[in-house]
Amino acid sequence: MPNFAGTWKMKSSENFDELLKTLGVNAMLRKVAVAAASKPHVEIRQDGDQFYIKTWTTVRTTEINFKIGEEFQEETVDGRKCRSLAVWETENKIYCKQTLIDGDGPKTYWSRELKDGELILIFGADDTVCTRIYVRE
Repeated sequence: MPNFAGTWKMKSSENFDELLKTLGVNAMLRKVAVAAASKPHVEIRQDGDQFYIKTWTTVRTTEINFKIGEEFQEETVDGRKCRSLAVWETENKIYCKQTLIDGDGPKTYWSRELKDGELILIFGADDTVCTRIYVRE
């Protein structure tokens, strides 16, 4: 079983502004979000299929607890409440589909994959994909 546990810092990010645009975030808020999210840190604790993930920036901290294969509640990148279900897509990759609790919006998901010692985080909204690569601290 892969070991996601540790503290991670972001090495690169692609398409975050485009993702926020697809989610309908206005230009002013996008500018603030992109600046604040330019150096996020992530702490992951893992016990088998049980995960705790804390992400913090200068503006916002999010925490999620989930077990692979069990539905849980979280928020989309733009802060809307959703029901999520994380599954093992491959031996080293978790895929999580998000379903909005209220209202309409783009289809969203995230995945986290361990590859060559890096954590690859993907956020998707409809056809827009944001890729963020993290390295262990």
